[in-house]
Amino acid sequence: MRDDNPLHEGTAHPYLLERAGAPPTMSWKETVLEAFDVFGPASLFVLSFTEAIVQPIPPDLLYIPMLVNAMGDTPLVVWLWLVVTVASVLGSLVGYWIGQHWGTSLMKRFGQEKHLTKLEHLTETYGTLGIFIAAFSPIPYKVLGWMAGMGHMAKRPFLVAGFVGRSLRFGLEALLIGLYGDRALNAIMWVLDNEILLAVLMLVSLAAAWLAWRWWTRLGAQAPDASA
Repeated sequence: MRDDNPLHEGTAHPYLLERAGAPPTMSWKETVLEAFDVFGPASLFVLSFTEAIVQPIPPDLLYIPMLVNAMGDTPLVVWLWLVVTVASVLGSLVGYWIGQHWGTSLMKRFGQEKHLTKLEHLTETYGTLGIFIAAFSPIPYKVLGWMAGMGHMAKRPFLVAGFVGRSLRFGLEALLIGLYGDRALNAIMWVLDNEILLAVLMLVSLAAAWLAWRWWTRLGAQAPDASA
């Protein structure tokens, strides 16, 4: 009997192309994903690992079709979740190392040492929250990894924040697909298609909230003492 349910399609990327309404001609991203898909979870590990360092293809584009094909097999779903999460966190550690060694030397070479102190203060004050937000949201995780390394953020909170954020992100995708199927896939693919716009909006919102909080605290400090 022919199965017409697109959630049960054995191949990942034609499904994604159909969902996105893309033409049959494959872009370089689909070509890379098609090559990666041959090796299963090992491909997912490599894609997630390298994305957290430098390359631009999010692991979700391989992880989500694998989740769709694994639905009903809970141990496999958990295994895929662990693979994509652990690989991403390990990759971010390499990104941290790159930022720590090469980022700092590049800034010094171009006479920007004064910014290193500011960066260190930034990562010490907001680093854990920033890494968590980047790990969970569309904000580029790799960039925060580079910055954490350049600012010499402590590795333990860096790794913990990244693991918690990545675990929640990839775990939520698996949960939503398991509960809502097609509707969840459409929503997740929309987020991935618009992740740059969403990241910009999120950063602007965070900056606006931070400025509002600073204004409010300064207003309180300048207010006259009512008991005087």
